[in-house]
Amino acid sequence: MARSHNRKSVLMGGLIYLLDTNILSEPIKKRPNQSVIDSLERNQGQWVTCSIVWRELHYGWSRLAESKRKKEIGRYLDQLGKSSLEILPFDRYAAEWLGPEKARLEKAGAMPSYVDSEIAAIASTQKLTLVTRNLSAFYNFKGLRLENWFLPV
Repeated sequence: MARSHNRKSVLMGGLIYLLDTNILSEPIKKRPNQSVIDSLERNQGQWVTCSIVWRELHYGWSRLAESKRKKEIGRYLDQLGKSSLEILPFDRYAAEWLGPEKARLEKAGAMPSYVDSEIAAIASTQKLTLVTRNLSAFYNFKGLRLENWFLPV
């Protein structure tokens, strides 16, 4: 069953980017990549993340032993959660896009991870550019726009 994924995307609000975990977690590193920090600031108000990334961030934080670092990360996540950061869900449109796309990739012998597949589906159906350091995990998805902010502009 071919479906049209016509829907209002978040682009109507001026959003362009969906940030992957490795981008959104960069500001809390001891020595963050300056290119990522500059890109986050330069594109402020034009990026969102998704529920899958939000879960990954909280999962990573939850696995840490009690420490000063865990408290710092907890404060960062709390601050992000209270900010205007929009967290997009994996919804019906993403599910309808992902089913056939995963079948196509499986036939081609390229099986992406479950998590990366859902992130790609959200970015694609929302017509957002996925910003990630792990470009190779997403190359095989048809029509997905990618950027790596770890690379200098």
